[in-house]
Amino acid sequence: MEAHDRPVQDICQALNTDPERGLTSAQAEEVLTRVGENRLKAKRKQTLAGRFFSQFKDAMILILLAAAAISFYVALQGNDPTEFFEPALILLIVVLNAIMGTVQESKAEKSLEALQNMSAPHARVRRDGQESIVDAAKLVPGDIVLIEAGDYIPADGRLISASNLKVEESALTGESVPVEKDAQVQVAADSPLGDRLNMVYSGCSVTYGHGEMVITATGMDTEMGHIASILNNEKQTQTPLQKKLAQLGRMLGVLAIAICGVIFAIGLASGMELMEIFMVSISLAVSAIPEGLPAIVTIVLSIGVTRLAKRNAIIRKLPAVETLGGASVICSDKTGTLTQNRMTLIRGYCVQGDRSENISQSNAPEIQTLLKLGTLCCDGTVSVQDGKEVDIGDPTETCIVSAALKNGFTKDALNKAYPRVAEVPFDSDRKLMSVVCQISGKLVVIAKGGFDTLASRCTSGVSDKVAGVVEEMSRQALRVLAVACKVIDKLPEEVTSESLEHDLTLVGLVGMIDPPREEAKLAVATCRQAGIKPVMITGDHVLTASAIAQQLGIMETGDRAITGSDLSKISEEELDKQVEGIAVYARVSPEDKIRIVKAWQRKDAIVAMTGDGVNDAPALKAADIGCAMGITGTDVAKGASDMTLMDDNFATIVSAVQEGRGIYDNIKKAVAFLLGTNIGEVLVTFIAMLLWNQAPFLSMQLLWINLVTDSLPAIALGMEAIDPNVMDRRPKPKKEGIFAKGLGVQVVLQGIMFAVLSLIGFRVGGQVTGTIEGGRTMAFLVLAFTQIFHAYNMRSHKSLFKTGFFTNKYLNLASLVSVALMCLVLFIPPVATVFGLIRLPLNLYVLGFGLAIVPVILLEIVKAFGLIKHHK
Repeated sequence: MEAHDRPVQDICQALNTDPERGLTSAQAEEVLTRVGENRLKAKRKQTLAGRFFSQFKDAMILILLAAAAISFYVALQGNDPTEFFEPALILLIVVLNAIMGTVQESKAEKSLEALQNMSAPHARVRRDGQESIVDAAKLVPGDIVLIEAGDYIPADGRLISASNLKVEESALTGESVPVEKDAQVQVAADSPLGDRLNMVYSGCSVTYGHGEMVITATGMDTEMGHIASILNNEKQTQTPLQKKLAQLGRMLGVLAIAICGVIFAIGLASGMELMEIFMVSISLAVSAIPEGLPAIVTIVLSIGVTRLAKRNAIIRKLPAVETLGGASVICSDKTGTLTQNRMTLIRGYCVQGDRSENISQSNAPEIQTLLKLGTLCCDGTVSVQDGKEVDIGDPTETCIVSAALKNGFTKDALNKAYPRVAEVPFDSDRKLMSVVCQISGKLVVIAKGGFDTLASRCTSGVSDKVAGVVEEMSRQALRVLAVACKVIDKLPEEVTSESLEHDLTLVGLVGMIDPPREEAKLAVATCRQAGIKPVMITGDHVLTASAIAQQLGIMETGDRAITGSDLSKISEEELDKQVEGIAVYARVSPEDKIRIVKAWQRKDAIVAMTGDGVNDAPALKAADIGCAMGITGTDVAKGASDMTLMDDNFATIVSAVQEGRGIYDNIKKAVAFLLGTNIGEVLVTFIAMLLWNQAPFLSMQLLWINLVTDSLPAIALGMEAIDPNVMDRRPKPKKEGIFAKGLGVQVVLQGIMFAVLSLIGFRVGGQVTGTIEGGRTMAFLVLAFTQIFHAYNMRSHKSLFKTGFFTNKYLNLASLVSVALMCLVLFIPPVATVFGLIRLPLNLYVLGFGLAIVPVILLEIVKAFGLIKHHK
């Protein structure tokens, strides 16, 4: 039932309630049974065991499990206990990967729990003609609830009465200023949430005044419940990296199965024993799968998380680091994200002398007088604690008090010097506040309020010139208040609006705004330089939003600003056509925000969404990456996001984008390095079987190489320093593969190079020692050390002489550890025996290390001729 556009009497009649007595206990019990408790329903969560077993759905993991099962079966047929080492090692790797994935996914969504925590635990209700305190969960539509300053609104309701009532609704609407409520106002049916002045909503708080409401919706039927439903129904999107790695896994799985089939056919045709063919097939499966890839990507992303934490960006979901690096659109909330979320007085105008100034620490005497009078007519206070301003009271008042404080006038000192002797408090009907103060032995009436309201009560000071100043301030999206005064001989017998607020003299005007963050403008400029489109999405008024957007550079020539009601009239097809030209969306609902995000996603954009309120949560979850504010952000927004900005600073997003781009570059280096090795292993095994019907590696040898000489250098590549020019290029297209721009060709050539060198080692080793074990030892040595040395080639497209041979200390350490572990396997007899290796003649070791250094020499020559470009 839409309640905002209907008379309150009709609503009470429809809900069968009496505004004076409320529901009866029997009625309340009957309705509670029908509609349920005033709680939000949470979606059923996956169990820990379910999350663990879901990790085994990956194609790479399934192939490894099949290889382990076959290897285990083969080991059971023999009498050598060491044969169980191989399947045990495979299973260990698979289980470790599953545990890491489970731990990562166990950071379950906290959105609905946070929403539930925002509900008021108790409420003051009128039932059976009496007031009582009841559990908020037991409230039902038709209950009459009494609210006052400091209360949380327990459910959605239509106001029956309101006295100076102001409600903080920023969590739902995005507006930074408390909303003045009016029970009698007429509201159009299609009015957006922020304009429904006769309604109050669950989860918001009363900041001033008191009132009565009839509950119209509870639980999941409230606006807060509506958002909870959207969160429940919105599926978590996969990041681009997750999609690409999943595709890679499927591709490698198909490749492994196909090659195993070919080898099986070759083996049968050559008369090999079935068990031997099985062992070769296992080797091929192991060589085709980069076992350490999931773990390495997780570790590299974790490194990025640590780096970002130092820049005040906390990542909740690891793949979000890479996604942010690919962002091509940032849809940003205004309040508290691009602005300071603090009303600030920035302009003052005095009628006398026609003087206009920006507020500073040393304004002209006329402006200082205006600020002093305005402060005397304020109830809000500002104090300085530990070097920071602490505001208490209405933001429109505290900003005036703060401006006076900048000029050296404290409110306490002004109150002592010019004591207040009477007052007419602010109310929403007349939109004015007046006080009477003793100034220089005279009684002075000071009034402040909206210009239109106050001007009608002034007999001097109002002119077309002043009206023009008001219009100019309004065009700049400033909220304008007027200050007027007069001297009286004595206090009237009854201090009322009628007795004081007339025959006033207009003193001046003050203009205030929630100002943009100083660093946000530079951040927006950096985003544009990086090819990222900034878009403002806010619940604020369109004029205010447009003015802030123009100041920040979000709104440029040709860009448009539209409201939520405008957006509701646009079809999906039309929105897709227009979305690139719209820079500002004002007065929008949670559903509108999701529409905007998805419209950009249909344009193949990678969308980042920033926000702090409950109203932002569904869009934060729908976006490719959601960024919540850490200081002003609600728990709901943080729970629905991928990243939290601990300093609420839009500029931190730019740092995060830079870090994300660098991490993606490093992941590409690591993946290319790993897959080049795997391609080399597959080619060596495949060609050796074709040429000599011999397998050059045992599967445990390949596992060792993949874990020791692949994984450790790959992790170190993930810690490579970020290119300082990373923000000078446009975002990568959403559909761009990880091997785009020639990187795939480079990986294949890299694999062929590994294969040729290893085959040479295998053939020479076998011929010199006269055993297949000698050939395998030589191939093992060449392949492993080739990878260790080649890792230095992968650091950059630039020559090592330019980047520096040893500037990546992590790669140096990884190389030393890898060499030490390889020497352990090669030269310690008991360990070498387990791995099927033998001692080689000295000249073979020299040849092996000589072959291993070939990639470094070859790549340096290629780089010198500029044949390798930077694949970013």
